[in-house]
Amino acid sequence: MVIAGLIVAAGSGLRAGGELPKQYQQLCGRPVLSWSAAALAGAGADPLVVVAAPGHERLAQAALEAWPQIQIVAGGPTRTASVRAGLAALGAADIVLIHDAARPGLDAGMVQRLVAAVEAGADGVAPALPVADSLRRASGEEVARESLMRVQTPQAFRAECIRSAYAAAQGDFTDDLSVAQAHGAHIALIPGDARLLKYTHPEDLKMLEAMLGGRRLTCAGTGFDAHRFGPGDYVTLCGVRIAHDKGMIGHSDADVGWHALVDAILGALGAGDIGAHFPPSDPQWKGAASKIFLQRAADLAAQAGAQIVHVDITLICERPKIGPHREAMRAATAEILGLPLSRVSVKATTTERLGFLGREEGLAAQAIATLDRPA
Repeated sequence: MVIAGLIVAAGSGLRAGGELPKQYQQLCGRPVLSWSAAALAGAGADPLVVVAAPGHERLAQAALEAWPQIQIVAGGPTRTASVRAGLAALGAADIVLIHDAARPGLDAGMVQRLVAAVEAGADGVAPALPVADSLRRASGEEVARESLMRVQTPQAFRAECIRSAYAAAQGDFTDDLSVAQAHGAHIALIPGDARLLKYTHPEDLKMLEAMLGGRRLTCAGTGFDAHRFGPGDYVTLCGVRIAHDKGMIGHSDADVGWHALVDAILGALGAGDIGAHFPPSDPQWKGAASKIFLQRAADLAAQAGAQIVHVDITLICERPKIGPHREAMRAATAEILGLPLSRVSVKATTTERLGFLGREEGLAAQAIATLDRPA
């Protein structure tokens, strides 16, 4: 079964204030849009399309850089027009989930419950919460709240149903369930989630930070790597080429510093080790720059909704001397990981001439990476 995701991010987002539209503002250190992308991608939605306002394509690309598979399309002057453009960009699918980028509190569990409700027979289904407050019209007349619900997104549909509904839709609608219902679809509601609060006004951001910040935890991963010396006149450590009277033996460029760091990041993610992602038996990695491996580890972290907070690398060798190259190594590592220099540590030690490292038979490194990630 193909489950497709469509994120509507084409609004101006002006009521939230700030210099950027709300979907591109920072929430707990990440763009608001990236939260929904991470949730849908993590729940297995593929293909994924994001509808952005014309002229905002670069903002969307920056927010979604960890998910290169996501297609960005230009929206229209109304929400209905934007959703119609997104549906046209989606390929074949069985179920389509349509979600507002301004609701970053989505998780995989909600996606699964929505999909299950469609599979159980509904043409369209949405999460909804009962109204807790007393309601009155502006004229003062009381409105019975018992029959009212607050409808949220994402809203899930049988693909052929929502496509035909939008093809026939006249005028503009406030949500996709209304479009489907106007076309005669059988719709259903399931229990919603308070964390699917819509970011509309400036004060909403503080509420979202309080709700979503508690859904994250700090994880640390460690890594270790060692390579033997061989013929050559340089070694590569943390991306820096250093002249030496020996070279390194390894399937790739044998950069022990970055290899250890890749394993540390993968460890914090619970995502295996470097050999599982870049097996030495695969000829495409022969002589490959370890920059590729480190960038891939960073991408996997972003796709998991995790943020690399700090990394610490210890190089273990008698020679070459690391001190003259330390700052260049820190800078190269920080650039790939998108970290400020203050969050990257590179240091060195020796084994006091003990063991294979003391005999200068090779180099080794150990690393630790600290990640802030979803609970």
